[in-house]
Amino acid sequence: MAAGGACCLLATLLACSSSRLGELRGVIVDSADGSPVGARLYIQDRHGDWYVAQSADPGGSSVPYRKVRSDESVEIHTTLSAHPFTTELPPGTYSVMAARGKEYLPATKTVVIGEGETEIEFRLRRWINMARHGWYSGETHVHRSMGDLPVLVVAEDLNVALPLTYWVTAAGTPPSQGDKNSPPVEARPVEVDPYHIIYPMNTEYEIFTVNGVRHTLGAVFALNHRSVLNQGAPPVGQIAEQVHDEGGLLELDKHNWPWSMMLVPVMNVDLYELTNNHMWRAPFHFRNFGEQPATYMQVEQTDDGFTEEGWIDFTFENYYALLNCGFRLRPTAGTASGVHPVPLGFGRVYVHLGPEFSYERWIEGLDEGRSFVTTGPMLDVRVNDHHPGRELAEAPSEDRAYHLTGWIRSATPVTAIEVVAAGKVVRRLEPANQVESAGGYLTPIDEQFLFDSSTWLAVRCYERPDGRVRFAHSAPFHITVPGRPLRPRREEVEYLVSRVESELARHRGVLPEEAIAEYEHAKAVYEQLAAEAE
Repeated sequence: MAAGGACCLLATLLACSSSRLGELRGVIVDSADGSPVGARLYIQDRHGDWYVAQSADPGGSSVPYRKVRSDESVEIHTTLSAHPFTTELPPGTYSVMAARGKEYLPATKTVVIGEGETEIEFRLRRWINMARHGWYSGETHVHRSMGDLPVLVVAEDLNVALPLTYWVTAAGTPPSQGDKNSPPVEARPVEVDPYHIIYPMNTEYEIFTVNGVRHTLGAVFALNHRSVLNQGAPPVGQIAEQVHDEGGLLELDKHNWPWSMMLVPVMNVDLYELTNNHMWRAPFHFRNFGEQPATYMQVEQTDDGFTEEGWIDFTFENYYALLNCGFRLRPTAGTASGVHPVPLGFGRVYVHLGPEFSYERWIEGLDEGRSFVTTGPMLDVRVNDHHPGRELAEAPSEDRAYHLTGWIRSATPVTAIEVVAAGKVVRRLEPANQVESAGGYLTPIDEQFLFDSSTWLAVRCYERPDGRVRFAHSAPFHITVPGRPLRPRREEVEYLVSRVESELARHRGVLPEEAIAEYEHAKAVYEQLAAEAE
């Protein structure tokens, strides 16, 4: 009913005579000082039908968003600038919700609309201010237009957005001739205000066809480059060289695209989408997507495919296998908002900068791995007083312990906290969930660890509002113990080898020899790692 109602919304409104329509007028303000704020607005009637609003101010903006994947996976809202809003509605009872990014608590009200005017006010309460802790948010997988993004990044309080303005889906076609390109852009940051920046020169290779025939390879992103890329894929090696020469970063999209495990060693990929574009505010949808996990990963699946928790675990386990092989991919986050039923910045990456924000410093911090990703909770953890991404030598203290300190904060109680080393949970912490005056929950962290060999360490935590899975995951701390290198587990490398081998068999006679050689190279890299595996 919800999806069908959304599609028929215009017809429903036209069918109602103007004398029977009521008007809902409202404002959305910050509860701290009463100042107007931009936000996302949801309006739904008792039958499950959705409605959108408009700005009531001539100087304001409103961006309606309607994406439907199934009867359950629906995202219909209006993003509003910091101005009053209005909409005409048939008389009846409505649930109206206002939401603003991750750091404000959403507010929901029930409204009865008659034939006159009804007024409503939302006072959104900020439960945490991450910038005061030195953390600034961003998203690296964006499919919203440059015209809409200035309103969106402010309303979602997203400090950095990297829209993929060049987008090509056919093998061999350069992005300059991409079939899904946006209007041309300049390679410079676009400042909406001093704390909200858009960098538009980014490219997605998402290859579905080879020589005009369906033959899916997958997706990879080039971010923060300086010129329009002029090479088609595959092969991909020269693309990687150009992007890195221009100071850009390469991001692995979903880890289980067919070509993903080839890309990592061949392109020297920088970023791994640890919260990816199949993780939504709406119910989980893509249950049968892509390559399958290894048995050792123990990923939860049903007869219908992945569960939401299973998909998250698979994303983690594949990341851990690559880290254990020595590929120091830094985590990032993306939603593909504009394509999927998900708000901009639902999954986001926070980068630690301290008190001074700039786009250049944010990209530098993202590349260095001073970061965590989240779909809900917030993290600030350090090892020996260093943020994630830091290379740590053998612990200098007398007890030779690595001291993990910091905190987890969340809008709803955290249900689990796990410390992961070399891909295994080495400690489970009991959430304290101390209630804070701003409305959130706090768990302090103060733990010590001893390691006999080189490893990496990360913290992850979960909350489960309304039965959904929301998580945060730190970037890894890399710990080096002289003479005791980190080695991958045999099962991990065998999985990576099998992924590349299956693609080699599928591509022979289809892809050019230069591309086949890249798969052969990736296979050789993994086989060498297998020879050194535990």
